[in-house]
Amino acid sequence: MSLFKKGSAKTMKRVLRYIGKYKILLPISILMALISVVLTLYVPVLIGDAIDLIAGRGLVDIEGVINILLLAAILIGATALANWIMSVINNRIAFSVTADMREDVFSHIERLPLSYIDTTKHGDIVNRVINDTDRFSEGLLLGFTQVFTGVLTIVGTLAFMLVISWQVAIIVVLLTPLSIFIAKFIGSRTFAMFKARSEAEAEAASHIDEMIGNQKTVKAFGEEASSAEKFKEISTRLEKYSLRAIFFSSLTNPTTRFVNNIVYAAVALVGALLAISGGGAMLTIGEFSVLLSYTNQYTKPFNEISGIFAEFQNALASAERVFALIDEKTECEDKEAVELESVGGNVRLDDVRFSYTKDKELIRDLNLDVKPGQRIAIVGPTGCGKTTLINLLMRFYDVDSGAISVDGQDIRKITRKSLRTSWGMVLQDTWLKNATVRENIAFSKPDATDDEIRAAAKAAHAHSFIKRLPNGYDTVIGEGGEGLSQGQRQLICIARVMLSLPPMLILDEATSSIDTRTEMKIQDAFTELMRGRTSFIVAHRLSTIREADTILVMRDGKIIEMGRHEELLNLGGFYSELYNSQFAN
Repeated sequence: MSLFKKGSAKTMKRVLRYIGKYKILLPISILMALISVVLTLYVPVLIGDAIDLIAGRGLVDIEGVINILLLAAILIGATALANWIMSVINNRIAFSVTADMREDVFSHIERLPLSYIDTTKHGDIVNRVINDTDRFSEGLLLGFTQVFTGVLTIVGTLAFMLVISWQVAIIVVLLTPLSIFIAKFIGSRTFAMFKARSEAEAEAASHIDEMIGNQKTVKAFGEEASSAEKFKEISTRLEKYSLRAIFFSSLTNPTTRFVNNIVYAAVALVGALLAISGGGAMLTIGEFSVLLSYTNQYTKPFNEISGIFAEFQNALASAERVFALIDEKTECEDKEAVELESVGGNVRLDDVRFSYTKDKELIRDLNLDVKPGQRIAIVGPTGCGKTTLINLLMRFYDVDSGAISVDGQDIRKITRKSLRTSWGMVLQDTWLKNATVRENIAFSKPDATDDEIRAAAKAAHAHSFIKRLPNGYDTVIGEGGEGLSQGQRQLICIARVMLSLPPMLILDEATSSIDTRTEMKIQDAFTELMRGRTSFIVAHRLSTIREADTILVMRDGKIIEMGRHEELLNLGGFYSELYNSQFAN
């Protein structure tokens, strides 16, 4: 009967595939374990021989005892060396496997669709990549360190016992299933508890991440108490699952020790009877002492294995959560997808329909034909589909029906990388990585020269404030642009696009955090940048899109009005209402 449940057995098979990469090291580790066990088991035989040399009156062989003890000391030293080599190899395997898993899961995250990232708590993802992989490595290391030697010790002691006394060996074998049954009974209950604990930990991490990242909002609305109350509820569940997991896992050691004491008592009784029967012809005093020593060595691995079995179940539960993330479907790339080259900038939308959830359609029957070099402004109330349209153009999401094409090619037949590198995008939500200003600007063009980076910064009107930073372009800014104002972050993001000079542009509220004076200068830079490039501009401030070639007015996922600024004003429709409301006294 398997010690693993179906789910954990499947997880174990996947773990073994990772371990298989280090199959050269595994035989060495097993060899060292074998040497260690054989030498450890041979030492009691020498001690037993030494005892027999001093067991009779007038039959003490001091020289023989000394020779035996010297040999035993040499074997003990060799055992220590074998254990050290085995430990080094096991550490290498365990941490290498963990590193491989962590790299695989992070690489997989990079290929996950935005729909998964948008609907999954980020704290849960982080917990799987960091905490679950760490917990897995701890359990795996325990398994390598103790299971190999434990199994070999069990087999070895039985073999030596059979040689010395088959009667005692049979007693030990008959009582062994008790320990296995206990390990099975307890282990089958620990896996579910450890898995529940990992999930509660992920929920706690997500809540902490969410609250710390939005602490200003929490304090502004006075929600500190409710936030703390929710965390208390999560923490209480985590405490409950942890206590249950630890309770079941803590049962293994005392129960197996109880069984082991029964085994020891039975061996002592049978061995003593054999030793005193027939004047020691069946079993000498030295052999009897060896059997008692072997009984301890035989039962000790059961204590260790049953003890680490709970930890190993914990490790498998963590590995299962990591593998569940690795198994999430990635963005599917058409096998016949081609590279988008020599982009002209003709963008068409034909009968596009899209919804984030099946019960609520957001965009329907959307048609648009944008000529190369045209500037298209998109306006409308919140939730009308402006940002969704940008997501579809970038293929962060795929349309439910209809088609979007660039230069006559359906974007679903174009590789995502070539499509996205053809667009330059500045979003309202700025993102900067923990690196120097220079590296952040060069994010769009890693091989850019210093002169190119400075030229882009000057075009974005960011050069002047960058020079005032402690180390200029070599100033390290924190995660998300820590240490810079929102406007300064946005200017760096604009400089990033200025550097790459893509054939098409998306500006989603690109100047929303910039003061009016700087915005006027940026608009001039954008005008120059957009010249000859197909550009989509999402704006709430309608004064910034007067020069657009075409303005799309969206409401409820549809284009309800289309035209130039003056045409739409004269039409006196929804756009006119929006525009006049912004300038009303």
